[in-house]
Amino acid sequence: MSLKERKFDALLGIYYEDLYRFAFWLGKDEHMAKDLVQEAYLRAWRAIDSLKDEKAAKSWIFTILRREFARQFDKKKPAIDSMDDMPFEIEDSQQYSPDDLMDINLTRQAMMNLDQKYAEPLMLQIIGGFSCDEIAEQLNISQSAVMTQLFRARKQLTEQMNRASKVGNKL
Repeated sequence: MSLKERKFDALLGIYYEDLYRFAFWLGKDEHMAKDLVQEAYLRAWRAIDSLKDEKAAKSWIFTILRREFARQFDKKKPAIDSMDDMPFEIEDSQQYSPDDLMDINLTRQAMMNLDQKYAEPLMLQIIGGFSCDEIAEQLNISQSAVMTQLFRARKQLTEQMNRASKVGNKL
């Protein structure tokens, strides 16, 4: 294994699952998500020598993925009819009660119903684990705008979850 391959694997190899989840959330399609991640890794491979700050590798690869999505699939939002179409598995579902599993699925559905403006910062925070500063940099908006969008996303989620609990758990 070459030095470049070792550097690439050490810096970016650990983010595949997070990138895939984020790509799936962006495109709502399993094949599109795989293609986006593959293209992001290819672009990162070609430019790995230009990465000056290794601490910024995670933010850098997520930015590459976001830009690739915008380049290829801007304004394209495939529909998902059901949460059954989501490729996320609940790890060790044996440890959750049926009510807990229902809450998890309702939360996922509610997140899918959020406006993109509010959902994207929330997904970057939840899936990517990015700070407000990092999200602001990636989305090219102010930190206060990120905090406002995160607040509104959580508020919308709470409202959706409250409505769902009142009408028999259907969003």
